[in-house]
Parts: sequence; C-alpha cells; structure tokens
Amino acid sequence: MTGLSDTDLDIRRRAREFTDALIPYEVETEMAGGAVPPELAEKLHHAALESGLYATNMPTSVGGPGFTALQQVLVQEQVGRVTNGLAWCLHTPPQWWSEVATEEQRERWLLPAVRGERHECYAITEEHAGSDVSDLATTARREGDEYVVDGVKWHVTSFNVADYCFVQAVLTEGEHAGEHVLLVVDLPSPGIEVVRTPAYSHHIADEHPIVSFTGVRIPASQLIGAEGEGMTFTQDWFRFERVMVAARCVGASSRLVEEMTAFAGERMVGGHRLGDHQLVTGMLADSAAELFAGRAALYDVARAIDAGEDRKVLHARASMVKLLCSETAGRIADRAVQVFGGRGYMRENVAERMFRELRVERIWEGASEIQRVIVGQQLLKRGPSAVLGD
Repeated sequence: MTGLSDTDLDIRRRAREFTDALIPYEVETEMAGGAVPPELAEKLHHAALESGLYATNMPTSVGGPGFTALQQVLVQEQVGRVTNGLAWCLHTPPQWWSEVATEEQRERWLLPAVRGERHECYAITEEHAGSDVSDLATTARREGDEYVVDGVKWHVTSFNVADYCFVQAVLTEGEHAGEHVLLVVDLPSPGIEVVRTPAYSHHIADEHPIVSFTGVRIPASQLIGAEGEGMTFTQDWFRFERVMVAARCVGASSRLVEEMTAFAGERMVGGHRLGDHQLVTGMLADSAAELFAGRAALYDVARAIDAGEDRKVLHARASMVKLLCSETAGRIADRAVQVFGGRGYMRENVAERMFRELRVERIWEGASEIQRVIVGQQLLKRGPSAVLGD
C-alpha cells in the first residue's frame, strides 16, 4: 500500500496473520455467550506476547516495541476484523503512563502491564455523567497519607479480568477542591464491590459491571501525576482510544466488505449472481468507497500524530476520524446484513455479530454527538484550515 514502509508492511502482515488465526474461534465463542475456555485464553495471551504486537503503544524505555502511531493503527485495524473480542489479547496499557509514573508505579504496575503480567481497567463513567466525564459525583478526600474514595462507576470495562484499576474522582477539599484526581488501586481492595453486571448486546469475555467504591483508602503514593491533573490523563486516553476505535472500525468494515463481496459473487438468484443485481452492486460500491475514505483519513491522522502536530488540532482530528469511521462501519454492517439476507440475521454469520458489536463504537469513548461538538468548536476557534490541515 502506498505510503507504508517495509517495516509498516511487515507489522501489518504479522497482525493480519495473527488475527486470521483467531477467526475460527468466533462462532464457538459466540455460542458460548462470549466465554473463552481458560486454556484458550491462556494460549492466546502467550501468543500475543510472543507476536511482538503486545503493548504496541509503549516506548522501548519501558519494554514496549515503540511503534509509531501509524504502526499502532495498522495493528488495531487487524484487531477490528475479529468479532467477540478475541483479538483484545493484543492489549494496550495506558499510553500516557510511561511519562508520569513514579518509580513505585513503574515497578508495581506499569512494567508488569507491559510484560503482560498485570491488566488494568478504568473506573470513570457514572450513571448521570453521560458523555461529560468531567461531571462526576465520585469524591476523593485526603486523610493523612491516603485518599478516601466514595462513589459508583458504570461500564467498568474488563473489571472481571483486571487486577488493578484507575479510578477518577473529584476532590472535596484542599487547594484543588472541585478538581479531579486519578488514582490507581489494586483489585480486589476493601470497599470495592460489583453492584451488578449488566448483559450487553455483544458476547465478549470482558465484562462491564457497575462498581461501587465505599470508603476506599488509597495511599497518596498511588496518585497519578498531581492533584488537578486527572482530566488531563483521561483526555489523553480518549484521544488515543478514539483513533484506535477508528482503526478497529476500519478493520471491521474491511472484513465485512470482503465477506459480503464474496457472498454476492457466489450466491445465485434466478440464474444470476446476487452481486449482478444493481441494488446489491450499489451497496457493495458504497461500502467500498466509504471504507476507502475512512482508511485514508485514519492513516492521515496517525501520520499527523507521528509528525507532532498541535495537540488541540489532533484532538479535533481524532474526533473527526472516530466519528467518520464508526458511523461508516455502522452503515456497512447494516448493508452486510441486507446482502446476506436471512443468513445475515444468524448469529453464526459475521455480519450479524458485527452489526451488534459495532453499534457501541458510536457511543463509547465519546458519542458521535460529542465528537461533532468537539470538531465544531475547534473549527470556530481555529478555523477550517488549521483543523483540516489545508
């Protein structure tokens, strides 16, 4: 592909081979409600570590491969081709942590996470905060050498497989009262309990429970950065994840275009290929065109990140590409179900699984409406030329 170096192409090839090997497990995992046998989960985890594609967002200074943003996108694009979260074994710890971790945090959590020995989850979202993660009710107060945290968090993704947790809270007193802190805490810890674990549309082993924090005492040494900086790290994480969501949506779109094109070319209706009917041909063409545009935009944003362009501009572009690629993937998934017809409504069919799984991409890491607000505000502040790179 034009613009990719030999190294980039090799990374993409290895990621494609790794994820292709996961596809045969999809239907089995779907029919098991997302449950992955422990021996298979362990096998995939070790394979991910050995692949050189684990913790791709971590610099070499902490044991990561030091991939560029574009190379990370190439890996996550392939991750998106696989349903049921099977490719989540190619895990990426928080990309911002290597720059701010204390020595204790580095040795106790960060380095083991990069080595695949520990796994994190984020407790940020709340019932009434919605997409505004700054509007939190969870509180933290300082008592001596500890913070005491109280609140309830929703959609704590991967809580069931994590052994430590980042929790964001609002300070109730002190110089930074009303501002945010981000704290890291081991799991399990006294006062942290699962309220309930809702059932979601997708069948993925990682759960998203509602979790309560009641009088949870966290040593001050486990504060990330400084008081008042909690939102900075969360915004950095959102910016990173929005680009990676876009990458996975491009990968999913690519798989769907491949699958429905093959089906339309093989399925015979009235003596003709299904794909020879113009209305079906149009769905294939629209899907291919939108995929082409989304991938081009995604790679362009990744290259802008690697070039070190203005952080605020990159924030807007991350929102643009997340909006574009997630909305595109939703349309392509809908068309794929239509092309497959009744087969597309069967859980054993990739189009049905993708149709359910891709719906959340327009919600988490900031809903599409929030992305539009971010992009619109940046256009008004900086002008189209700055945001669009004209």
